[in-house]
Amino acid sequence: MKHTKKVFSIIMVLLLTSISLLTGCTNETQNTGEVNNEDSKKLVIYSGRKEQFVLPLIEKFEKETGIKVELLSGKSSQYAQKIIEERNNPQGDLLIANDAGVMEYLRLQGVLASNNSESLKQIPANFKAEDGSWVGVSARSRVLMYNKDLISEEEMPKSILDLADPKYKGQFAITKASSEAMVSHIAAIRSIYGDEKTTEFIKGMLANEPLILEGHTDIRKAVGAGEVKFGLVNNYYFHLQLEEEKDNNVGAIYPDQGENEMGTFVNVAGVALIKGAQNESNAKKFIDFLLQEAQQEMFAFDSKETPVLPNVKTLDYAKKIDEYKVMDKPLSNLGSVWEDTLNLMEKAGYTE
Repeated sequence: MKHTKKVFSIIMVLLLTSISLLTGCTNETQNTGEVNNEDSKKLVIYSGRKEQFVLPLIEKFEKETGIKVELLSGKSSQYAQKIIEERNNPQGDLLIANDAGVMEYLRLQGVLASNNSESLKQIPANFKAEDGSWVGVSARSRVLMYNKDLISEEEMPKSILDLADPKYKGQFAITKASSEAMVSHIAAIRSIYGDEKTTEFIKGMLANEPLILEGHTDIRKAVGAGEVKFGLVNNYYFHLQLEEEKDNNVGAIYPDQGENEMGTFVNVAGVALIKGAQNESNAKKFIDFLLQEAQQEMFAFDSKETPVLPNVKTLDYAKKIDEYKVMDKPLSNLGSVWEDTLNLMEKAGYTE
């Protein structure tokens, strides 16, 4: 299959080159797509985000601009690999991803294009790429959600590193190692403490025999039902559990808030501009559209996430981004350690 894809890519490159020669176009024009596509009314978006959170925005964008959007949905990591495979013949224009580590990894692979749009200036530097090739739109803070009937706030861990404390053995749940959120969280811890301390933490956490579940939905339901005392989730899963008709007596700890502690790890869902996009002009229009306050509110509000800007309206029961200490580490730092963090996790025994 890989051989077939490679042959197909080579054929496509040769075909495009032939067309370029016949029409008198330069290779530079072919790569940018600006001249050939300035009147285009099309946009192709790869999305790792659930369609229910993306479609209302797309419908609004189509109505306002007349640009027809083709949306392809799946996992962010799968589309990341697809973008790399298509680097010589990009088929997508944008990637909507649920993870900054994935987007920064793509930038380091050279498959994203820089963007100096004015709209990006309002976004804090730690929530976007240095060259503007990707930008965060909503925040996903990592919290310890707990069942108030089983454990008090005072008894709860106050730091992520406390998950390795033996006194919490058998009391909490985490996701499988393959979870993008967990990989990026471990990568962030690694970027601060280094490989040795991070490996020690993982081994200590696993020694506490946590309940390892498929995803965050399973964790929030297990905590709500009292199957475990607490679990590590993105904050919007806590918000979702609060809205359940039952099993909703839950709270959340935003960890590592002490003076000498690292702060809560905040990842972002955002959008990345694919290098060589056939509809680059339309892609930039969509990014500008997405960063308008009304769309930022939609992007975060419907999914129960937190806007990256504190002035944008959020859920009544959700903390704003400036109401807790955030890990003082640009998410762009994750790209260089993201790929091999899974290897470190495996070596530490976190393979499930």
